[in-house]
Amino acid sequence: MKRCALILLAAQLGACAANGAQPVSTVPPMVVVSESDVKVREAPPHGAIGMSTAYRISDAAPQPRTMEFRRRVLDPGAAVGEHPISHDEVYYVTSGKGVVMSDGVEAELSPGMAAYLYEGAVVGIRQVGPEPLSIIISYPVSPKD
Repeated sequence: MKRCALILLAAQLGACAANGAQPVSTVPPMVVVSESDVKVREAPPHGAIGMSTAYRISDAAPQPRTMEFRRRVLDPGAAVGEHPISHDEVYYVTSGKGVVMSDGVEAELSPGMAAYLYEGAVVGIRQVGPEPLSIIISYPVSPKD
């Protein structure tokens, strides 16, 4: 039965294209974001340890959306303080070095490395070394966010 429905839908889309009509889409249009449009200079979250530059990329996409995608550049000595998370998160390092914490366990991260952090853990990350730490942070939107 599902195959029949797909064939019917394909036929309808083909008929629309043949008549020059555009099929009606039920998804929102894509959003293209320039970092310069979402750049904010601020203390990092969860403790305000040092200073950072935040790029809240996904904030430019209107709701409803199901994920967050951000970049944060931590100045030397800065940190995202330890905090419990209510969803899985990924921290991906694009430049600099950092130490990520999850439930008291620490690991050093450098460019090209990622930490996958699990819901329920207490996590944080701090910059180490002479250059700023640039990380991409991604996680699902939760009703509390």
